[in-house]
Amino acid sequence: MAVKIPLPALTACWLLMIACSGSSRSAGATSQPQGPWISLFNGKDLSGWTPHGSAVWTVQEGILTGQGGRGHIYADPLVRNFEIKGEFRIIDLGKGANSGLYFRAHPPKQDLNGFPQGYEAQICNNQEASTGWLWKPGTPTGAASALLTKDGEWFAMRVQAVGTLIRIWVKDSLVMTHRDGQYRQGMFAIQCHNDGMQAQARNLYYRPLP
Repeated sequence: MAVKIPLPALTACWLLMIACSGSSRSAGATSQPQGPWISLFNGKDLSGWTPHGSAVWTVQEGILTGQGGRGHIYADPLVRNFEIKGEFRIIDLGKGANSGLYFRAHPPKQDLNGFPQGYEAQICNNQEASTGWLWKPGTPTGAASALLTKDGEWFAMRVQAVGTLIRIWVKDSLVMTHRDGQYRQGMFAIQCHNDGMQAQARNLYYRPLP
């Protein structure tokens, strides 16, 4: 025997299906990147990179290394919505180790050797706002859920920025999700924070997102 379902119940089910479908598409908008990965670093020299500051940047055995002082090295691409990934390591030579992967960043016009104006995925294992935190110039902005790294070891980091949504993965674990719309476009950069340390990176790739 056929069972008659009241019209209000049918309407409610139909609206629920539409809402779930829309939510699924929205959730996948930033979790399903499009396009191939593009290399940022050829592993041989500093082609495509511009250093500012007193840090000395060198390339040996496929590793980009900054040491000898404070400085930032900028990659050429100008990006808006993107995903970037790489492997990073900081080595404390006696004065503390602090670095960061900057994005949507620019050298400050008043002092090209100063701190970049943009976002930073923090790389520092000895302070509260540590590796995986989102920083804006001088300001911890988005908290990482856990510290998964330590000095002297390589680790993978991935950053995704689409519109105002910014997410950071460390060792394939999502540790930071935050919304901020202050910086919409800029370059990638890597920081060597001070003398007495080394900041290292390798296997750097990015891809634009819609």
